[in-house]
Amino acid sequence: MTDVQLGMPRLPAPDYPAEVRARLEADAEDVIGRYPDSRSALLPLLHLVQSEEGHVTRTGVRFCAEVLGLTTAEVTAVATFYSMYRRGPSGDYQVGVCTNTLCAVMGGDAIFEALQRHLGVGNGETTEDGKITLEHIECNAACDYAPVVMVNWEFFDNQTVDSAKRMVDDLREGRTVEPTRGAPLCTFKETARILAGFPDARPGAVEATGGAGPASLVGLRLAKGEAAPGRVVSPRSADYPSDEQASGPVAEEGE
Repeated sequence: MTDVQLGMPRLPAPDYPAEVRARLEADAEDVIGRYPDSRSALLPLLHLVQSEEGHVTRTGVRFCAEVLGLTTAEVTAVATFYSMYRRGPSGDYQVGVCTNTLCAVMGGDAIFEALQRHLGVGNGETTEDGKITLEHIECNAACDYAPVVMVNWEFFDNQTVDSAKRMVDDLREGRTVEPTRGAPLCTFKETARILAGFPDARPGAVEATGGAGPASLVGLRLAKGEAAPGRVVSPRSADYPSDEQASGPVAEEGE
């Protein structure tokens, strides 16, 4: 016979402090007003409560349920389905190393193993200083720049073990770290608020682009009968080809 463990039922989640609740309610009203059916606002509202505490807490689940007229079970079902919603405390910077097939064979597995040793954490764990949460992810949808690391969902293309270690060291020391493309980095909480649908007010952030570079366009150019570039490099490299260079003839071996 199996032993049955009985315990006290879990108490309801506490509410936010009054001033936090009032601020979040105002933000939630803004978000809900964008949808014809309030239930459709659940995903951005989960980002909103995540921006408050860095992960989706029981209090955040209760808040979403109350403002949307849902049960906490319905909210929890969604919050636990998507990996973008954290279920426990996490770092200021979510460092995700792609270990899917192409990135893995191009060096992603080596990068992930090296960062685990370098940071002293395992998959999904956070450094003692609360700066870095490390995880392996299945695909960054950027195979043309493999191996790819993402920090708070910003791209760091063509990484190596050494460049990835320098990057996490810089993040922990508070030094400026620039993604390979796209908007400048901000903290995970700030990222969550942007994903909730609120403007990124940082100067130049909106204008920063994440457009495709030559590596992304090689197949398209070949399909159009154009010559592909002989060498494709990172957009941040000094050797990054201009559009004219990228559409030029392919260099022959030994040239």
